[in-house]
Amino acid sequence: MKRRWLLLIIGANLAALVGLVFAYPHLMVAPGPVMKAHAEVATDCFACHAPWRGASAALCIDCHALPDIGLRTTKGVALPAKGLKASFHQDLIEQDCMACHSDHQAPRLTQRQRKPFSHALLRQAVQDQCDSCHKAPTDSLHRQITGNCQSCHGQEAWKPATFEHAEFFVLDRDHDTTCVTCHQNNDYRRFTCYGCHEHTPANIRAKHEKEGISDFENCVECHRDPGVEPDERGGQDKRQGRAGREKD
Repeated sequence: MKRRWLLLIIGANLAALVGLVFAYPHLMVAPGPVMKAHAEVATDCFACHAPWRGASAALCIDCHALPDIGLRTTKGVALPAKGLKASFHQDLIEQDCMACHSDHQAPRLTQRQRKPFSHALLRQAVQDQCDSCHKAPTDSLHRQITGNCQSCHGQEAWKPATFEHAEFFVLDRDHDTTCVTCHQNNDYRRFTCYGCHEHTPANIRAKHEKEGISDFENCVECHRDPGVEPDERGGQDKRQGRAGREKD
């Protein structure tokens, strides 16, 4: 008899809990309060969630028209411009809002509100054109550069840059100049030293052939560090060369 009453009490409690979950899901199962912009639907879980299937991108698009995402609010009010030139949502390869966004503001120690963005979600043509979304940097270095950002930067993070100029040529105080001085027409695959130095191709050819050097078109292959006199192709180690000068 006692066991029957115990089972009835347990069953009644379980039924009450299930009822409360359906009656007040925002209190019983929500991972945290929703963002301020969605305060109107804070108590209407099914405005964003499909029963037993979780959040649904289709329900997001019911309120957020795809052409307006990132550009206008659901009421048609223009959004202020931020770090991006325009919305990139229209260039995504799939409509999966939850891949980047979490509507609930979970505790900061356990989860970020916005997930890291993956450029792999963009169409390939857009992935290779950073300036289709991002505004070009305005510092003195980047104002000179018109090439693709991926020449120096990766898509995982803007910093650190993957390109280190000293690995190819050391820019010492005598070579502190604009990029176009050496890389004409902003073609960073090629360079010239004749823009500043008084050498001529004919003199360089005669001097190097006299020393038995036949391949002298790529100056930085031997003269990578202008402060070091190279003993062999590729020049001395930059650190050893500078250390030697400091001792002198």
